[in-house]
Amino acid sequence: MVKLSSLGDVVHAMPAVQDMRRAFPNAEIDWVVERAFAPLVTRCEGVQKVIPCELRKWRKTPFAQKTRAEWRAFKHRLQAERYDAVIDLQGLSKSALVAWLARTTPDGRRIAMANQTEGSGYEAPTRWVADVAIRLEPHVHAVDRARLLCAQALGYTVEGPAHFGLKPGEHVALPWDPTGGPGNSFVPRKACVALVHGTSRADKQWPVASWVELGQRLNHSGFAVALPHGNAVEKATSDAIAAELDDAWVWPTLGLDALTDTMAQCAGVIGVDSGLSHIAVALGLPHVQIYNFDTAWRTGPPAAEPKASPQVSVYASPCPDVGAVWQAWDSLDTPVLCR
Repeated sequence: MVKLSSLGDVVHAMPAVQDMRRAFPNAEIDWVVERAFAPLVTRCEGVQKVIPCELRKWRKTPFAQKTRAEWRAFKHRLQAERYDAVIDLQGLSKSALVAWLARTTPDGRRIAMANQTEGSGYEAPTRWVADVAIRLEPHVHAVDRARLLCAQALGYTVEGPAHFGLKPGEHVALPWDPTGGPGNSFVPRKACVALVHGTSRADKQWPVASWVELGQRLNHSGFAVALPHGNAVEKATSDAIAAELDDAWVWPTLGLDALTDTMAQCAGVIGVDSGLSHIAVALGLPHVQIYNFDTAWRTGPPAAEPKASPQVSVYASPCPDVGAVWQAWDSLDTPVLCR
């Protein structure tokens, strides 16, 4: 599999791995991905080998000695195996290059999409490199796009709801003690809800005042609030929200592995359309995903019955109000000890 980035897109490709495992229990599945997202892919059940690359970094200094050495090492690892199938799930020139470099068995095939789907990038080289190009319905959820491409490529049928197979590890941040000290072992720890406010696009953000009001409602209902962040700007936002709350835990700076593992311990997640929110879906956590654009059909929690965990999206323009988000959260009926 070739799915290099970004974080949410990588998460959306994970159910395709689980489908392949069901169809071919003895399949050996390797995954080429940007190094930044490799810690997440190592947690995906069924992935035998993760092959990290750093195309984003290498293209900035393509002629540097360090870049050339790292490129040679990547090619050596990629070409150490011959594959029966090389599936380009990205559909871009950079993924086409990786697919072209990978070696196949005498009967092996390179497989890619033949067309662009709504809201997703697509570049012609992916089709030029492919031995087989598969046409997909343009109006398709990101998870289904990957599942359908792999199913048609390998000759099986997609069945049942998406299962991500994302298993958290043990890189959990030091636990937060809501008592501010050693605590009483006979007092249960408060259930903690993570508020994922950070996103790479400003137009996907939710107002800080809304996060504060939502956090206050959670505190009043007996939940503690956790605030992750990915950079200095997001850290400042986390601090500003926490300053207005009675029970809030601003997480330390964490790598993607520790972020995933720590979030897995939460009672639920409320977040904007971002990579961390998609991880929450993959972990099966109760989750409300906030949309300022009508794109939840494409990237929001996949609709499935029965659901393993309650997960919903909320959309309004220019953004949903606190009441709508709270109503969605309350509808999940997430238990808390004080209720």
